[in-house]
Amino acid sequence: MSPRTFDNQADPASEADSEAPRVEPEEGAPPDDARADGPGPAASRDEDFPASGSRGEADGEASTREDGAGADAPDEPGPSRSDLEREIDHLNDRHLRLAAEFENYRKRVRAEKLETWARAQADLVRRLVESVDDLQRVALLDPKTASVQDIVEGVDMVERKLLRALAEAGLEVLDPAGEDFDPNVMEAVMTAPAASEDEDDTVDMVLQRGYLLEGHLVRPARVSVRKHG
Repeated sequence: MSPRTFDNQADPASEADSEAPRVEPEEGAPPDDARADGPGPAASRDEDFPASGSRGEADGEASTREDGAGADAPDEPGPSRSDLEREIDHLNDRHLRLAAEFENYRKRVRAEKLETWARAQADLVRRLVESVDDLQRVALLDPKTASVQDIVEGVDMVERKLLRALAEAGLEVLDPAGEDFDPNVMEAVMTAPAASEDEDDTVDMVLQRGYLLEGHLVRPARVSVRKHG
């Protein structure tokens, strides 16, 4: 075969390419290589959608399970109105009983105190009446036959017996001659001159004795107080 004959023979593939119309790429479209070789942004977004969809489905299934568990749990019934009314009636009745018991206790304590005080007074009077009997015997002495010495001894005996009975009842006599003046249990009626500063504010003379009963002041001692200068 001659070279001329070989050159004139046409290639079918090249003729087909030359006859096919050429398509121009649209403006802004990615090149063919980019479309063919690797996925574009759209492809990336398409691949992300199934993942997000699966997460949403999982969350939905979890919330459905939780709602189903909460729906299956039975609600605890609360107390009915009749139960509450019975409880209120019970509490009111208990309050009334306690109030009545406290009132009875208060009355009983007051009655016991009054009874105790009455017994103490009766015991004191019992001790005093004996001294009153002795005093009546002294008063019945005949002045014509009894001497002054007998009358004085009789009065002195009544006084000692009376003071002994009062002391047994808890009475304490205040006779603070020569002691420091105490305004809590003494009453200064008058003043007297003091010989030195050491005797200042001391009791010079007891004008009337005082008394304490079980630590309580019955009557203050009336005294004269020494003052220096």
